[in-house]
Amino acid sequence: MREISLFKNIPEEELDATIKSLNGRKVSFKKDMTILSNLNNTSDVGVIIEGASSLIRIDYNGNRTIVADLKKNDLFGGCFSDYMNEELSVISTKDCEVLFIEYDRLIGKSGLKTMNRSIIIENMIEILVKKVNNYNRRIEVLNKRTTREKLLEYFHILEKEQSSNVITLPFTFTTLAEYLSVDRSAMMRELKNLKDEEIIMIKDKKITLIYR
Repeated sequence: MREISLFKNIPEEELDATIKSLNGRKVSFKKDMTILSNLNNTSDVGVIIEGASSLIRIDYNGNRTIVADLKKNDLFGGCFSDYMNEELSVISTKDCEVLFIEYDRLIGKSGLKTMNRSIIIENMIEILVKKVNNYNRRIEVLNKRTTREKLLEYFHILEKEQSSNVITLPFTFTTLAEYLSVDRSAMMRELKNLKDEEIIMIKDKKITLIYR
């Protein structure tokens, strides 16, 4: 728990008591399990401790879109959601461990005094700023006009994040198509074209960028 950014700068001897004061509870999920089926129906805050998950939006017509890729230290919860008329779900993309805390206890609505409250709120703001930056990077990807441009822009982002021209996709190709909001068949054709043109090499979920 010491590695979780939400609890940064909290004295080690106070950590367990602080989590208890937030009614914290850890829950494990297998890959592809639903962590939350409707984000708007919960006031809890979830923190990814291990593994990964995706924030999924389902619109009026039942179309599914990946809103965000959630990794270790990322937060999710109804208090962060602005999709009032659409259902948001959180689905594990790997075996996942999540810590749930009560948001009302953190901000004092319940009337209970939470230990190290100001430190946790400061850490939460820092995490949310990073989250906004990630959303902005995704907007840059989605603003690209063609499937090829979206793929190359996303690969470039992963290249910087992973500090290597050999990048590992965080999810399957099907999920990648959903994340990029493109047709999977068209995306696979474009990946083949990029490979044939020796712009990239593909082996399973590892992609080598050779166009630089």
